[in-house]
Amino acid sequence: MFLGTYLVRVTSGNRTAVPSMFRPELGESFILAKWYEGCLVLVSKNSWSALLTRMMGEERMIIKPVRDTEHFIFASAYEMVPDDQGRIIIPERLTKYANLKEEVYFLGIGDRIEIWNKENWEEKEEIVVKDAPNYIEELSRRNK
Repeated sequence: MFLGTYLVRVTSGNRTAVPSMFRPELGESFILAKWYEGCLVLVSKNSWSALLTRMMGEERMIIKPVRDTEHFIFASAYEMVPDDQGRIIIPERLTKYANLKEEVYFLGIGDRIEIWNKENWEEKEEIVVKDAPNYIEELSRRNK
């Protein structure tokens, strides 16, 4: 399980190091893709299919929302193989999409890791912290 928030530098050429505590569970190679709210997602190859099934359900028909989700995620996905120090080079199109700059946050979110622009995450985190009590109330009503 991926947990925690880590601020990491991005060097020239869009190179960054995946936090060491995430590397064992990610394995020798993993998937990096666009994700929602302007961030990227990093997932082990073993968890990739399960994450997509959880997100899209067990759709048998390839309806427009499924196709659009596939276009958004699959077309932006890259298999990453880190170097010996756990560094990867984030493709330019993903760097632009997530507006990644000199520092990024790696967030452990259970079954996945999200990579956020530093300023975007700090703004989002303020909202999440403020609204967290409302979220738990809404979730508890859904689970009755």
